[in-house]
Amino acid sequence: MEAKITLEYDEEKVAEAVSRAVSPDNLKTPKGLSVNTKRSARRVITHVAYDGKLPTFIATIDDLLFSVTIAEKTVRMAKKIE
Repeated sequence: MEAKITLEYDEEKVAEAVSRAVSPDNLKTPKGLSVNTKRSARRVITHVAYDGKLPTFIATIDDLLFSVTIAEKTVRMAKKIE
């Protein structure tokens, strides 16, 4: 199974912050699971591949999107403080 998730932001700074926030999740993955996140201009692109069971694949994507949501909220709050 494979998924490509592309998120686009208004600013490169925001894309960079989100990409850096979720990239540590790329390091610790179960056997057979690959998660690779990179930034390209204003886009954050994550490729997820897994050769196991569907529930784990879906949970991985859910965890990723939850982490993205937290990163986005953090960036919004930081902008309010500036």
